[in-house]
Amino acid sequence: MKKLTAFVLSAMMVLSLAACGAKTETPADTSTPAADATKPAEVAKLTYAVEAGSAGEEVALANGYNVVSVDSQAKALMEVQAGTADAAIIDSLMAGAMVGEGTSYPNLTITDQKLTEELYGVGCRKGSDLASFINSVMADAYADGVLEATAETYGVQAALVEQPASEFTASESDSDVQYIKDKGTLVIGITEFEPMDYQDADGNWIGFDADMAKLVAEKLGVEPVFTVISWDNKVFELNGKGIDVVWNGMTITTAAQEAMECTNAYCNNAQVVVTK
Repeated sequence: MKKLTAFVLSAMMVLSLAACGAKTETPADTSTPAADATKPAEVAKLTYAVEAGSAGEEVALANGYNVVSVDSQAKALMEVQAGTADAAIIDSLMAGAMVGEGTSYPNLTITDQKLTEELYGVGCRKGSDLASFINSVMADAYADGVLEATAETYGVQAALVEQPASEFTASESDSDVQYIKDKGTLVIGITEFEPMDYQDADGNWIGFDADMAKLVAEKLGVEPVFTVISWDNKVFELNGKGIDVVWNGMTITTAAQEAMECTNAYCNNAQVVVTK
């Protein structure tokens, strides 16, 4: 049954990619392919576990897949492991860290197909000058090698995107950067997402995104505070000032750019299918 499911999934993905045709090369919205109207009847019966509000959920719904939405990509993998879903659609960077020999899910398999090609960015409140500040920190970190060294620590160096030179431009009024400095904390909205944000044995948040967020907090002269959020509510959390930034492998899409102030892209990613 495992081999049959994997075979059917592979066949479906080939048909899906063929049906999508040429991709638009606009980096801001590469996460949603055209819906697939050619799925075999067997594939239509499969259930895909996805994170609510994620690019994986978006691509699954666009293709008309049967989905079960959970509150994290880690839980999507748990659904497959438990047999309550036939497959999970998650970020390739997470799949590489958590699936296969020597990982948390050694019995799961990453299929060869990439459903999307994406770019990661950081989300701030709409109009916030924090995005400009983060761009300047990331540019300096890229230039002095800190960004690459941090990426190597977590095995994501191949996904890095070159950072252009950038200078911080503060808002003349209602500065988010000044608001954060005044309160003394940078509140970072995250989910459990290895290798970007996850906890070590002592319960400390680590990961590529976590470490870069800590660097930004250091440059601001404030303390980093990590808060687990429902990914589907990230914009609400930002606007309500429950958090100051979304820094958790966030795909830059047109919808994200309309709702948030997004930084420059810093990592490449894709949506992949994981099966037993």
